[in-house]
Amino acid sequence: MIEDKNQQRTQLSDLGEFGLIDHLTKNFKIKHKSTIKGIGDDAAVLDFKKQIVVTTDLLVESVHFDLSYMPLKHLGYKSVIVNLSDVYAMNAEATQVTVSIAVSNRFPLEALEAIYAGIETAAKIYNIDVIGGDTTSSNTGLLISVTAIGEVDKSKSVYRNGAKPNDLLVVSGDLGAAYMGLQVLEREKEVFKVNPNNQPDLEPYTYIVERQLKPEARKDVIKLLSDLEVKPTSMIDISDGLSSEIMHLCKQSNVGCDLYENKIPLDPQVISTCEEFNIDSTTVALNGGEDYELLFTVSQDDYPKIKANPNLSVIGFIKEEKEGLHLITRADTKIPLKAQGWKNFKD
Repeated sequence: MIEDKNQQRTQLSDLGEFGLIDHLTKNFKIKHKSTIKGIGDDAAVLDFKKQIVVTTDLLVESVHFDLSYMPLKHLGYKSVIVNLSDVYAMNAEATQVTVSIAVSNRFPLEALEAIYAGIETAAKIYNIDVIGGDTTSSNTGLLISVTAIGEVDKSKSVYRNGAKPNDLLVVSGDLGAAYMGLQVLEREKEVFKVNPNNQPDLEPYTYIVERQLKPEARKDVIKLLSDLEVKPTSMIDISDGLSSEIMHLCKQSNVGCDLYENKIPLDPQVISTCEEFNIDSTTVALNGGEDYELLFTVSQDDYPKIKANPNLSVIGFIKEEKEGLHLITRADTKIPLKAQGWKNFKD
């Protein structure tokens, strides 16, 4: 992709740091009244009338992404989305992002243009202002750090620590697709290494591959809950796998939980690909990660408002802390819920 000899290659040194920033950010337009000053000064200036939500994620080449199958435009898009997801998990509206990128000299200007095209696309779709950041050199490849900023009325903010016994555990969308998309991409990468003339056929896996390469943050669910007049009692986004996110919610809220295996939403393509790879689909849903769906709890009083909605699935009940965390299997057996999700610092 970036090593294509037929592609135009403009050295970053041809522009210099300030010329590079001007070139990459010239298309960004300000949309929010809260953005007083964006790109072009020593710092951005924001003016909010609400509570401010701030979150940061760092994406590192060979740790969080593999450029042998991750298009650079998709990478720019995804780097924004993973941060917006954290803002929405606070029941907040995302309004601004800053983007910092470190690149080695193997990346030409055209590679950075592709990354910023993805960032610009995300900014347009999710209606956010790109208000600053930094570019610098790297000796180890590509790093992208995005900080997202959002706003929320004090009365509407939702934390991880508000779940109460008898609340319902709810998830948006479906789970496990991003992980299985990654498995397909890794398999095709190995096939390509053996035979570079063998072009992968990804047609049967379009949904799960897109969930890995171009995830979406669930801004629509935040609007849906607002329209339904449902305020979650606790909420978190699913970046590391369903089981670990449930454990975060329960630990912060000092509660237990029963999760029902037969209620976990799975796309048919996830089920068929799990069968092909001989992997248990429940294990994938519990531990896969990178779905960026929203996991939240609601009072049972709100059940009538959400029960018929195709975007939401009730998957469990919150219990007293002493009852612990359990998975209720399809065979109606109760087993302790464990988190084996992706860990940054595993041995």
